[in-house]
Amino acid sequence: MAQRRGGCAPAVLIVVLIIAVGLAVFWWLRNKKEQPPPPSGDELQVHVLDVGQGDSILIVSPTGKTVLVDAGVPGSGKAVLAAMNRYNVKSIDLFIATHAHADHIGAADEVIRAVQTQAVLDSGVSNTTKNYQDFLEAVKQSNAKFIQAEPGQNFDLGGGARVGVLAPIKPFFTKSELRSGGNEPNANSVVTRLDYGDFSMLLTGDAEAQTEERMISKGENVQAKILKVGHHGSKYATSEDFLSRVKPEIAIVSDGAQNRYGHPSQETLDRLRAAHVKIYRTDLQGEITIISKGKGYDIKAGREAKENELFAGREAQRDDSARRGFVDYGEYGGPPPRPPKEARK
Repeated sequence: MAQRRGGCAPAVLIVVLIIAVGLAVFWWLRNKKEQPPPPSGDELQVHVLDVGQGDSILIVSPTGKTVLVDAGVPGSGKAVLAAMNRYNVKSIDLFIATHAHADHIGAADEVIRAVQTQAVLDSGVSNTTKNYQDFLEAVKQSNAKFIQAEPGQNFDLGGGARVGVLAPIKPFFTKSELRSGGNEPNANSVVTRLDYGDFSMLLTGDAEAQTEERMISKGENVQAKILKVGHHGSKYATSEDFLSRVKPEIAIVSDGAQNRYGHPSQETLDRLRAAHVKIYRTDLQGEITIISKGKGYDIKAGREAKENELFAGREAQRDDSARRGFVDYGEYGGPPPRPPKEARK
């Protein structure tokens, strides 16, 4: 009797087709889930506040929901609260603490105590500094919901606007894994993206180059119209590869005119210029405001500055690395006074 040949081929083909269809459906559902809702056409506002050598970004959604990303340096609470008053913001729906350094959460306790806050998003990286402990105590007293950031989280702001979390990605970077210039709070910063129609903005905290690489390797959607430049324009962030993935039209640097760390660095500014990105800087232009109705955007600065000024880096008096003085004290008056010589014996 003649044997039938190739009898199993149709069965194998069917299995392959089933797998292919299953994968196609999976990716379709995944992409559909990731897509933000359509824009309402009402106004979204983003205000990059001028808080000196620090970060504080106020977002007002088309429905009036508010997000405050960081609260600047110690002592800048009045400036943040004044800005909220200017924009008729009476409460905070979501406060995002990108990381525990004082130039980002230095005035967080003051703001949270002064304004009703519904929820707080934190990196989950513990820190023993007084500024961070004051922040945690203020959150506890406020009864705000405390949320640890995880990639894939989305926060609906209404009207088609939303904030999504891209980092930190676990396992957290540890001290032994850090490159030159790195430190754990920075490397594990909360990174978010704001979407509203065809408008998008990437908010990077003090994320470093290795944070950027990890987001890219994990397939996070980093492409955005506007980039809040990581770590105030540090040379240790905003890598060439990262810029090629983000493809920003606009880059905003939040930094102080008197900072000692060469922010923004000439290296970073040169990379931005090579990528044909337009620059805005709070040290030269004050508060930066972006308005979008879900299609395009308008951007304006508090002061004018010439292009050659915007692309001129500052000379560093200290390296913006993981040195203890920078991490613990930054620009905030330096370390505590040393005890008398005889007391140190």
